[in-house]
Amino acid sequence: QVQLVESEGGLVQAGGSLRLSCAASGRTFSSYVMGWFRQAPGKEREFVAAISWSGSSTLYADSVKGRFTISRDNAKNMVYLQMNSLKPEDTAVYFCAARPAVGISVRQYDYAYWGQGTQVTVSS
Repeated sequence: QVQLVESEGGLVQAGGSLRLSCAASGRTFSSYVMGWFRQAPGKEREFVAAISWSGSSTLYADSVKGRFTISRDNAKNMVYLQMNSLKPEDTAVYFCAARPAVGISVRQYDYAYWGQGTQVTVSS
């Protein structure tokens, strides 16, 4: 069992940066693939980024590639999402998720544990 708690999001101007954090409970955090998803109003939840248990492999949605960076610190049971060059279309509720398996996945149904979500709003 893993419990995930995202840091507070916020309001940022277009072109700005924001870093999200996700704190995980549980002694097996280092064995989980971790991901970030987001859901904008009126839209389905979509994949943003994921990172392997070791941190050696990452995957990004095309829409955020080159702007967002996912990382993790297994010693602290933390995963991060650094978001740069933010755009108004990045506005959404962002969710941290954990996948108890080896392979990275972009499918939300492959992730067993979810945080409560945090609002990120990018103004134009």
